[in-house]
Amino acid sequence: MTARDLRAACAPTTATVRDALEVVDRSATLVCLLVDDDLHLAGLLTDGDLRRAVLKGDGLDAPALDYATRSPHFVAAGSPRALVLDLMQALRISAVPELDEDGTVVNLHTLSDVVGSAPLPNVAVVMAGGRGTRLGELTKDTPKPLMTVAGRSILEWIVLGLVGDGIREVYVSVNYLAEQIEEHLGDGSRLGVVVRYLREDAERPLGTAGSLTLLREQRPDLEHPVLVMNGDLMVEFDAAAFLEAHRRTGAAVTVATRTYQHEVPFGVVESRGGRVTGVSEKPTLSFDINAAVYAVEPRALAWLPAGRASTMPGLVETCLERDERVTAWPIQSEWIDVGTPKDLARAKGEA
Repeated sequence: MTARDLRAACAPTTATVRDALEVVDRSATLVCLLVDDDLHLAGLLTDGDLRRAVLKGDGLDAPALDYATRSPHFVAAGSPRALVLDLMQALRISAVPELDEDGTVVNLHTLSDVVGSAPLPNVAVVMAGGRGTRLGELTKDTPKPLMTVAGRSILEWIVLGLVGDGIREVYVSVNYLAEQIEEHLGDGSRLGVVVRYLREDAERPLGTAGSLTLLREQRPDLEHPVLVMNGDLMVEFDAAAFLEAHRRTGAAVTVATRTYQHEVPFGVVESRGGRVTGVSEKPTLSFDINAAVYAVEPRALAWLPAGRASTMPGLVETCLERDERVTAWPIQSEWIDVGTPKDLARAKGEA
């Protein structure tokens, strides 16, 4: 929401019911935020609150603050879209203010803004068939994508993020403890999306790319790039922007990347022929790593071998061998690959 639109959804704390009704009508957000001169939130009025005020018979000149929710639900500044959508769905509300640490309104999220008015034609595939062995006992009876972070499974956060960016059809590849995942997500209707499943043979896991051959069989009519990502990622990215960047390049595959830095805990000596040419004290090395999010053209699915395991890095190598274009797209936001108990604790904010 622009600053101008945000102002249009606000009224002063001295506003009357009539003033608040005008705000709701003018802003088309179905809520009115009551704020002071510095935009500190004092209360929130929905169109339902205003209807009740009118029906009570106190008159249109009654103070709007008397009918407002003084401590409305809100999200902190910078909250990811998936979290906003989660709150809206959990509380069945259509607008959520975003506040900074001082209680100042910095944005107003509406359901139409969060979900997006223009659904994307692309399908997404979430790889959720792995055993998650690095998590040890934690995944003995529960598949890794169903590990809980902030009240929801990792898999739900992924799907909510995709829904918020306009994805309306998600395929989930399943193998290990598949029945738990299918029971947990169902048909996806409670998350605002159609969920279908790519079921691997439990005795023949297909790897990180092999299950895309099942998609190839189910959807031979695909015309748009497929968004592919691992089912154990806590990451905020704009799927629409990612797919648009991929489209502009004409690449067969685009790989999302993340900058990884490592500080060498020792002084590094550079030498040539036994002669020291330089010394760096604890240098920091920087690498672009694979963020496990991909855009894949339908034609590239045909290059995957049927009936046997394959990997996404292997598909990238195949593209390069065929002299097909492969591009990189950097992710700047927080990115956590939940592979170890330490990673899971970090995703939960415990480390």
